[in-house]
Amino acid sequence: MTGQYCRRLLFSLMAACAIATPHVAAAEDRLLEEAVGFAGGIAFLGSGAPGLVIAAVRDGETAFAGFGEIRKGSGQTPDEHTLMRIASISKTFCGDLMGSMIVDGTVGAADPLAKHLGQGWTVPEREGRTLRLVDLVTQASGLPREVPNQTGGTAENPFAGNTFELSRAEFAKADPYLFPPGTGAFYSNWGYDLLGLALSNAGGKAYGDLLAERVLKPRGLTDTRLNLAEGDAARTMQGHFFDGTPMPLAPSPETIGCAGGLYSSAADMMKFMAWHLGKDAAGDAERTIDHAGWLWRDGLSPVSGIDDAGPMGMMTLGWVGVLPDKDKPLMLNKTGGLQGQFSYVVMAPTRGVGVFVSINQFSVAGFNGMVAAANDLVAALAPR
Repeated sequence: MTGQYCRRLLFSLMAACAIATPHVAAAEDRLLEEAVGFAGGIAFLGSGAPGLVIAAVRDGETAFAGFGEIRKGSGQTPDEHTLMRIASISKTFCGDLMGSMIVDGTVGAADPLAKHLGQGWTVPEREGRTLRLVDLVTQASGLPREVPNQTGGTAENPFAGNTFELSRAEFAKADPYLFPPGTGAFYSNWGYDLLGLALSNAGGKAYGDLLAERVLKPRGLTDTRLNLAEGDAARTMQGHFFDGTPMPLAPSPETIGCAGGLYSSAADMMKFMAWHLGKDAAGDAERTIDHAGWLWRDGLSPVSGIDDAGPMGMMTLGWVGVLPDKDKPLMLNKTGGLQGQFSYVVMAPTRGVGVFVSINQFSVAGFNGMVAAANDLVAALAPR
């Protein structure tokens, strides 16, 4: 590709970004602001989605840019307070909750799941291996991706069939596992459903209340919640299916709170990343627990559903750890997709850099593009 062609392409992209009239929040760090705006513009143009938000943190400074519309035809450009489903990024919040409970001794990482499920539950073993909390949080449970035999869901309420009563009935069967717990890594929302229930029981409160008390309120996350409050729909990104059809803002039952039930905003995600990248003594113990490699890839069989944003080297409490490679530092990432919204968060905790990005239409190319843009942005902003 000639230099002249590259320059023409760059100017064309810059012009297209200008036409997109992004909403940009001014940042103290001008390099961060420029880098975020440009990376977001390129990702938006390639996504095919009605809208995109991107936010970044570097050494305590933040930057945000929003492109397009929160829903087709709305004419409303997303800003840093626009709400959106973050889907399976909720798992990192659940990991933080578990980390806080490990630090204060409420639970132990190696506690058997059965210890925190209560009466009426049977948790079978497989090949002498007991299912533990750490197996659930590191995707080593051996359980299928979703609770089997769900019924009763509708287009407006697709999660209605996901109940703890169904989980208990499925667990009572002879062998729910795909492989012995702790011997492989297989992406399981069902495992996180059960983790949320276990933490709720151990903490003596509903999952949403426990998460708010231990994670959301202490970090000032005022826009992160299981379900929209009255009046929130007007500032919420509506997801769209692959063909562009709008998808409803379906309710999140308590059962999926840990696995994928949360809404959040870019403003809250910047606070969330800033906490994880912080150096204060008060949060040091929890961050150490949260970011530690609890499960390493070497020797695991199978490994499936974990590598969508880079090859997993280790699993932490909810995060996928990708080991350093060439110019890219150690990164912790998590993807999420639900109801027509794809989201991604990635951090380099040793370099003080994090990026969050989200699009409001399912698209394989859009997903891959936003992941690549965020990973490249972290690598570019990470100090050498």
